[in-house]
Amino acid sequence: MTRRLFGTDGVRGTANEWPMTAEMALRIGAAAGRHFRNDGSNGHRVVIGKDTRLSGYMFENALTAGLTSTGMNVLLLGPVPTPAVGMMTTSMRADAGIMISASHNPYQDNGIKFFGPDGFKLSDEDEAAIERLVETGVEPAPAGGIGRATRVDDGRFRYAERVKATFPQGMRLDGLKVVIDCANGAAYRVAPEVLWELGATVIPVGTQPNGVNINDGVGSTDVRLAAETVVSHGADIGICLDGDADRVMILDETGQVADGDQLMALMAARWAAQGRLRGGTLVATVMSNLGLEQFLGARGLRLERTAVGDRHVVEAMRAGGWNLGGEQSGHIVMTDYATTGDGLLAGLQFLAAMIETGEPASRLARQFETVPQMLRNVRYAAGAQPLAAAGVVAAIEDARARLNGGGRLVIRKSGTEPLIRVMAECEDARLLAEVVDGVVATITQAAS
Repeated sequence: MTRRLFGTDGVRGTANEWPMTAEMALRIGAAAGRHFRNDGSNGHRVVIGKDTRLSGYMFENALTAGLTSTGMNVLLLGPVPTPAVGMMTTSMRADAGIMISASHNPYQDNGIKFFGPDGFKLSDEDEAAIERLVETGVEPAPAGGIGRATRVDDGRFRYAERVKATFPQGMRLDGLKVVIDCANGAAYRVAPEVLWELGATVIPVGTQPNGVNINDGVGSTDVRLAAETVVSHGADIGICLDGDADRVMILDETGQVADGDQLMALMAARWAAQGRLRGGTLVATVMSNLGLEQFLGARGLRLERTAVGDRHVVEAMRAGGWNLGGEQSGHIVMTDYATTGDGLLAGLQFLAAMIETGEPASRLARQFETVPQMLRNVRYAAGAQPLAAAGVVAAIEDARARLNGGGRLVIRKSGTEPLIRVMAECEDARLLAEVVDGVVATITQAAS
C-alpha cells in the first residue's frame, strides 16, 4: 500500500487543506480508535496534547469526536510539550497518545503525531493499518458504547516533576541567569516554571502565544531575539525550544549558537566518562557534521548514522540498545529519561554540566571544530519529481566525484515540506560552494 497520509512524523500540512482538515482528523481519530480498541471493550483510552496553534482547537475536537465514536475514552492534556504526551501515555496506561503540532513550522501548518502504548512513536505497520482504516471507513460503536472525554488539568505539572527528576538530586541553579525561549509554543508555561523551581533567575522569551505567533521570530529556528536578550541581560545561557519543545538550541553567554551536534558531543563524552553511554555509541543522522564523528572516534566512541528524523534515530537506538541519540537540528533523545526528543530535558543536562564543571557555556558548547558544511533548500511543486530528472542524477554523480571521498553530499526530500535539501561537507570551502551551487542550480531548473 502506498502511504498518502503519514509522512516521516505523522500527518502534517496546512490547516484546512488536505490532509489537515477537520473532516480528515475525525476520520483519522475514528480509524485510530478502531485500531487500538480492537477487543470491543470500553476500557480503552488515548491522551491528546497540543501546542498553541489556532487550529489546535479544531483538530482536538475533531479527533476527540472520531475517537469517542468508536468507544475510546479521551484524556485531554491541553498545551503540553510533545515529550509530555509520550510520558503521559505510559503513566496513564493509555493505549495511544496523540500530539497535535507541526513542530517548528509556522502557525498555518499543523500535524497529528501518534504514540503507542509504550510511549514511543508508532511503527510503520501501525500507521499503515490506521491509514487503511481511514480509506475503508470504520463501524462506529453502539450508542451505549460511545467513549467519554475528560480534561486532565495537571498534565503539565506531572511533566514538570518528571523532568526535574532527571536533574542531579540536590543540585540547584542558584546564581545562574537563564534566558528561556519557548517559541510561543507548547512549553510557554512549563519551561520557565521548571527553571525557576530549580533556582534559576529566569528571563522568558516567546511566552505570549496568541494562536498565530508560534515560531514567529522566536524559538530554536530563529534565535536572534533570544541571543540579543542573553547579551543585554548578561545571562549565562540561552535555551531555545521549538513550537512543541522536542528540540533545542543552546546559546552561550555571548549569544553564539551551539547546535544539536555540539550538545550530543558534550553529553556523549560525559556519559562515556561516567560509564553511562551504552555500547560506546551515539546515534545521529546523515546530517550531523563530520566533525562530530571525528570527535567521537578520537575518544574510542562510535557514531551510528540513520536517515533524517528523530523517529529513525529512536528506532536505531532501540534496536541497538543505545541510550543517546539525536539530530543536528536539536532533537536530543535520552531513552533513560524519555521516549522522544525533549528540549527542556536536554537543556537541563547542559546546565548540570555547567554546574559540575564550573565551565561557562561558551567552553562547553564548543566540543569540536566543525567541518565546513553547507545546506540549501529547493522548493518544488506538489507532485513534481525533480530528483528523477536525468540532468539532476548526473549533476549529483558529478558532485560526488569531485568530492572524491574528501567530503560528503546528502540529497533528500523533506518529510514535512515540499523541499529538497542539499547538504555537503568538505574541508575545501571553495569546492564546497561550487558543488552545492551546481547541484542546487540543476535541481532548481528541474523543479521549475
